[in-house]
Amino acid sequence: MAENNQKAPEGAKPKKPKKEHNLSFLLWLLLIVVLWWFNNFALKETHVEIKTAKVKSTLKFAIISDLHATRYGISNKTISNAIREAHPDIVFMLGDMYTSDSKWELMSKPIELASDIISAGYPVYAVTGEHDTDQRYISELEKAGVNVMNYKDQVINVRGNDLHIMGIDNVFYSDTFDLNSEFQLVDGCYNILLAHIPNYDKFSAFGADLTLCGDTHGEMARLPFLGPIYHSETSTWLPKLLDSELEIYDKGLFDYDRGKMFITSGIGSYPYPVRFCNRPEVVIMEVKPKG
Repeated sequence: MAENNQKAPEGAKPKKPKKEHNLSFLLWLLLIVVLWWFNNFALKETHVEIKTAKVKSTLKFAIISDLHATRYGISNKTISNAIREAHPDIVFMLGDMYTSDSKWELMSKPIELASDIISAGYPVYAVTGEHDTDQRYISELEKAGVNVMNYKDQVINVRGNDLHIMGIDNVFYSDTFDLNSEFQLVDGCYNILLAHIPNYDKFSAFGADLTLCGDTHGEMARLPFLGPIYHSETSTWLPKLLDSELEIYDKGLFDYDRGKMFITSGIGSYPYPVRFCNRPEVVIMEVKPKG
């Protein structure tokens, strides 16, 4: 009987065993899962520095927003530990800390977080967003010691600096919306406005020294140097690439004539965990004397 000893044609590449293909696929899948988890659930600290002639000594703020509390994901302990390690003078909480229609189990998580921060000795000033509007939730925040600043203002002294803290809970801004009908800026104070939803035109016209906002989630998925993949306000894909004249207020620090607006990309991943190049953040902001 003749032997069946066929040789592969010259130059032909031997086929990889099926096991190697499976291993390669599993490694790529593992890498994708790790990158997805890192982008959506690995909390980072974002450090921001502002200089102003209106303070005499350095102030440190911790800023958190848009937790959209879930049973899984970033824990209260992780967030609280990041704040404790920073030793801020004040913690600002900017709304949407749970998602509307959540059960009390999830609604209570930001209350527990705020209570833990306060028990560590850090005062918390908060406004609500379009999701966390439940009156029981707001009442429990106040019972925990949170200063809920929904259309309220307060002058305090921190490290020898007079701060005027104001807050609004607007969900939508009408054409006639005017902050000057609600608050007056206080001469000699560093005026801080807390507002969940950014509105650059209205806030720059009002002219607080510092306006702090959340809501945008940094538009979730971003590309290096090109900003958000999608701009929800104008329904534009790759807005910074396709429309260079479009003003985008998505995350970070923005100047106006009499002050600055800062937008945090927040902590949660609502409505879906699709963050990319835009990790959840606790912001540590230092406001330093200018000169």
